[in-house]
Amino acid sequence: MNKFLIIQTAFIGDVILATSVVEKLHQFYPDSKIDFLLRKGNEGLLENHPIIDEVLVWDKKNKKLDNLKAITKSVKKTQYDVIINLHRYASSGLITAFSGAKQKIGFKKNPLSFSFTKKVEHNIGDGTHEIERNQKLVSDLTDKQATNPKLYPSNKDYSDVEEFKNSDYVCMAPTSVWFTKELPKEQWVKLISKTSDKLKIYLLGGPDDSAQCEEIKLLSQNKNVVNLSGSLSFLASAALMQNAKMNYVNDSAPLHIASSMNAPVTAYFCSTIPSFGFGPLSSNSTTIETKEDLKCRPCGLHGKKECPEGHYDCGFKVEV
Repeated sequence: MNKFLIIQTAFIGDVILATSVVEKLHQFYPDSKIDFLLRKGNEGLLENHPIIDEVLVWDKKNKKLDNLKAITKSVKKTQYDVIINLHRYASSGLITAFSGAKQKIGFKKNPLSFSFTKKVEHNIGDGTHEIERNQKLVSDLTDKQATNPKLYPSNKDYSDVEEFKNSDYVCMAPTSVWFTKELPKEQWVKLISKTSDKLKIYLLGGPDDSAQCEEIKLLSQNKNVVNLSGSLSFLASAALMQNAKMNYVNDSAPLHIASSMNAPVTAYFCSTIPSFGFGPLSSNSTTIETKEDLKCRPCGLHGKKECPEGHYDCGFKVEV
């Protein structure tokens, strides 16, 4: 039996997209042990996952270096056959380098890639999707065809949102970690005003997003809007999005949750662009961005805390 460890200690969306590799390895090695290493706070995404044997959690906020040493020792002790490192930074490179694994696979951009047994280019901006870039890491072990990411809500997750499914509805996820990835609140209010009054509108997000979602709800003055941000787990949100008539999202984690559930999705791209490779993968999906040729766009890969130009035209000039 082969023992695999997949490492992705970046953001929520990155972990979701990494499940594509989990699915592919399971197809080719159904009897193997597949573990997953992620950052603390994201473990709820993989709770009760039927394919992943163990989820390893690295706490990056408290005693980061001490915890890095501890998780590195734990990985080495397990003696994995193959480490597949999807993270492109030195911390995960150290875990990989000192793992003692027979095969250490990762991207050339990782500062410790000189210690890997296989290194792969990671080029952003050529239209290749991230799951295709990740697939290149395991193409020698499987094949060259990427599999879509997938999450597995439990029966409890479905039960937690059953009460919200008693009529037709849409979901909207208005927030992002990065300000310039967010469609402006005025645009969300406009979108709500254009939504059929026969549909419930559920606003989704984490606890930190509740106030912003509540402001959008109040500004809309729409009695069909329900603010669920902070009240649902990752997987319960996925279960709700799965049966929505449409999910409206930014270029952010909810976009990838929709992809993982093959849920209908409309994704708004403001400061970032679809060709970076993080667009929706659902069979019913649409990407929307400003039609104006803005010289300042894109202003970065991950977005910024504020618009560098001060006008935020990439958000305000999107047609909703």
